[in-house]
Amino acid sequence: MNKRIILSAFALIAVACAPKQVQTSGPESLLLKDYDPVSVFKLPEHHPSQAKFSAIDMHSHPFEQDEAGIKEWVKTLERNNVEKVIINTYACGDEFERLYDLYTGISDKFEMWCGFDLTTWGTPEFEEKALADLERCWKKGAKGVGELGDKGLGEAYCLRASYGKATPTGHLNDPAFDKLLEKCGEYGMPVNVHIGDPIWMYEPLDEHNDGYMNAGMWAIDLNTPDILDLYELVETFEECLNKHPKTTFIAAHFINVHHDYEFLGQVLDRHSNLYLDNAARHLETCATPRATKKFYEKYQDRIVFGTDNNPGDRMYGLNWRILETEDEHFYANSSYHWPLMGLGLTDEVLQKVYHDNAVKIRESL
Repeated sequence: MNKRIILSAFALIAVACAPKQVQTSGPESLLLKDYDPVSVFKLPEHHPSQAKFSAIDMHSHPFEQDEAGIKEWVKTLERNNVEKVIINTYACGDEFERLYDLYTGISDKFEMWCGFDLTTWGTPEFEEKALADLERCWKKGAKGVGELGDKGLGEAYCLRASYGKATPTGHLNDPAFDKLLEKCGEYGMPVNVHIGDPIWMYEPLDEHNDGYMNAGMWAIDLNTPDILDLYELVETFEECLNKHPKTTFIAAHFINVHHDYEFLGQVLDRHSNLYLDNAARHLETCATPRATKKFYEKYQDRIVFGTDNNPGDRMYGLNWRILETEDEHFYANSSYHWPLMGLGLTDEVLQKVYHDNAVKIRESL
């Protein structure tokens, strides 16, 4: 037999009999987007099926647009011990009236807040038209205004949501907003405001960015002409708060400065007409559970509960677990890479955050 053939045959046998190599993903081949860790810690787990105390969700949106979806939402609220939901519609005029009739016609669990009519921004008729629409919405049943939003170039949320436009207007300290915000105080309508975004969105998208996976999706380009950074935005918001002390403001998402509790506390200390909502910031804040718990305890009279996410048992349940339990190092398939930690808030703090502070806002107006 040909020597070459014999050697080839032995080589084939050797390959067939050799132990199979297990293919593993190393750091050079595993993409960050595919990183999905599973906790190895054998620790007690707690999964509250409903809020420990009756809750008022102070920050949601019209996620459902038909009767069937809204009725299912009501069932979810009942299972989770949520007595009322504030629907920040962004909307005005005919669109607000449509949403108001749709939601309140199905359940009294929904309270509807309107937006500002900004369609004539920059024109001589803006103030008169916007004030007239605010009065129309108030008479229809709007209990507040929400959500206004400024991510650096001016308020744009109401335009984007109601009219499909994203052209910013002015920052909330702009004199053009003064009469509108004063009228909110006269009508007893709190104003929910989204200022900026978490600090990671402003930092370079490099290997040092602590929140890289979310930052890549929501990055803010500080090279954009006339854009303000996060702290500059808070400064304009504080000017607005000073100008309108008789109007109650709720800053969504901890004003997005939950990375700097000392500064955030100073802002609250300066403005008695300001509250915070914790909506959609549970994953961010539970990364520093001890500091966050201390902040809740110190400012327990100034924080309200919110979600800002599609309604469902899993979404609500994660909120209850983070706020109520002391569970450690668990994951929820989030876009952040860090493990989640329960805050273990006391009953006194939970009662206020879930319910009493929201009631206080309504009764004080």
